[in-house]
Amino acid sequence: MTNTTSFVLTSYNIHKGMSPMNRRVKMQGIAEALETVGSDVLCLQEVQGQHLRRNVQYNEYPDQSQHEWFGEYLQLQDSYGKNSEYENGHHGNAVLSRFPLDPKHNVNITVNRLEQRGVLHCEVQPIGWDVPVVILCAHLNLFERDRIKQYQAITDYVENEITPDQPLILAGDFNDWKKMSCDKLADNLDMIEAFKHCHGKLLPTFPAKLPVLSLDRIYVRNLVVEDAWVHNGKPWSTLSDHLPLSAKLALA
Repeated sequence: MTNTTSFVLTSYNIHKGMSPMNRRVKMQGIAEALETVGSDVLCLQEVQGQHLRRNVQYNEYPDQSQHEWFGEYLQLQDSYGKNSEYENGHHGNAVLSRFPLDPKHNVNITVNRLEQRGVLHCEVQPIGWDVPVVILCAHLNLFERDRIKQYQAITDYVENEITPDQPLILAGDFNDWKKMSCDKLADNLDMIEAFKHCHGKLLPTFPAKLPVLSLDRIYVRNLVVEDAWVHNGKPWSTLSDHLPLSAKLALA
């Protein structure tokens, strides 16, 4: 296998594999679209680990966990961090990788009982790289007052657990419609946001059919952002309520 000079990471809130209005199962369509993209690393949010009611309700709803199902379909290694548990099941974040994947920790950043949130910490080892890349897949709260506490929790975790010279990616659904996380989180961690770096601004990802809000982010440290783009139009506009976003990254 040839050495990797750069790789593509995609971050995507998959809305538990359901259409934006929760009327249709979209697992197959999401998998086919992601297969076409062919990303090396996926950071997925709202991944259904189990949903007993939907297993019964929909014939096309997989019996296995969604991260395992996507991993098998796309032939990627997978890891899952459970954030929210309820009577019929649970959901959380997942990291899938074409490279060797080493799951580390699921960081609980829950700040109120209504929104159970987490950051999944994994490492991936691109072929030929001397050092692994730390992947943090995040899903933050809807209200800025809660996100401020979560920015601090993520900052504390990174400062305590990740060495300053290690390649680091923090990606996911930040629910940051006020566009505050670049200043309040990225600056504290000396990270750059891929879209601000490439395009001078954040690009909208929500709602998928007519995106107006920039809720999703890809932050990096000790990596070069060669390109960044949002996957818009069909089929993406009909698969989830968010659009996925990707960045091509190389070692600094």
